[in-house]
Amino acid sequence: MLNIAIDVMGGDLGPEPVIEGTIKAFKEQEFHPILVGRVEEIKELVPPQFLDKVTIVHADEVLSMGDSATDALKKKETSIYKAVELVREGKADAVVSPGHSGATMSLATLRIGRLKGILRPAIATIMPTSTNRPSFVLDIGANVDCKSEHLVQFAIMGEAYVKDVLKIENPRVGLLSNGEEKSKGNDVTKETYKFLSQNSSFVGYVEGNNIFDGSTDVIVCDGFVGNILLKTSEGVAESITKIIKKNIGKSPIAIAGAILMRRVFKILKKQVDYAEYGGAPLIGIKGCAIVAHGKSNAKAIKNAIFQAISFSSSEINEDIEESIAKLQQDI
Repeated sequence: MLNIAIDVMGGDLGPEPVIEGTIKAFKEQEFHPILVGRVEEIKELVPPQFLDKVTIVHADEVLSMGDSATDALKKKETSIYKAVELVREGKADAVVSPGHSGATMSLATLRIGRLKGILRPAIATIMPTSTNRPSFVLDIGANVDCKSEHLVQFAIMGEAYVKDVLKIENPRVGLLSNGEEKSKGNDVTKETYKFLSQNSSFVGYVEGNNIFDGSTDVIVCDGFVGNILLKTSEGVAESITKIIKKNIGKSPIAIAGAILMRRVFKILKKQVDYAEYGGAPLIGIKGCAIVAHGKSNAKAIKNAIFQAISFSSSEINEDIEESIAKLQQDI
C-alpha cells in the first residue's frame, strides 16, 4: 500500500478542505494517508471512524506565502518540510502540498534529490483540449532560464509521464515556439529543435493555439513562458465564464438557450476547472511531489492525491533514468 504524505496546513483555505479531500480520496482508492500538521487541529477535523486509518505527524509551524523558498530549508518544523522529509526517509512514497509552491519544489529537489542524470526537475500541468486527449505542458515555472539541454530533458520527462501515468501510447512531442517553420524561434529553441528532431515522437514546433487543439500530447517550453501561459489560460477561462454568465441574464432567449445548453456548460466548466486535475507534478526527483493550487478545495486535494498514487504506482522514474542514460550515450 502506498504511503502519501499530505501537507495539511499549507493551503490558503486552512486544513479543513485538505482533510476533507483526503477522506474522500481514501473512500475511493486504497492508500495510507500521513497527515502532517498540528495534531490537535487535525484530530478535530478527521471523522472519528477514520482516526485509526491515518497517521498524524506533528508540525508546529506553517510556511507562509510571504516566506521565500530558501526560508523553507531553514524552517525545519514546518508542515511542508516534514512532509518532504518523509519521502526522503522512505516513509512516504509521495508528498502532496497546496502550500508554498516554490518551497515545495525547492525542498523536494534539494532534500529528496534529483534522478540520476537529471539537470533540473520540471513542474508540469495538464491542459484541456477540444478533444478528449489532454496536452501535458512543462516547464510551467520551476526553471525560468533554460538551456537547450534542459528543454531536451523536459521532453524526455514529459513523454515518460504521458506514457506511464496518462497511459497514452505513442505520444506526440512538440516544442513551443512563435511559428511552425524551422527558421522561427530563439537560439535556445533552435538548438533544442536539432536534438529533438532525432526522436520519432517529435512533431516539431507548435504554437500557442496547438496547446488546446489536441494535436500534441507533450508541449515543451521554459518555465518563464510556461508560467505566463498557465496564468493566461486560467485568466481567459475565468473571463469567458464571467462573460457568459453576465450576458445570459440580459434576454429571455439567452436564458432559454442556457437551459438547453446546460449540459454543454457543465462539460466546459469541468474541462477548465483546475480541481479536476488536482495539482502539478514535479518531475525529475527521486520520488513524487504534487504541487496543488493554494486555493484547493476538497475535490482538488482528492484529485491531487489520485495523481500522486498514479505517479507512484508507475515506472516513470525508472523510464526517465533509462532514457537519460541512452541520451548521454548518443551524444
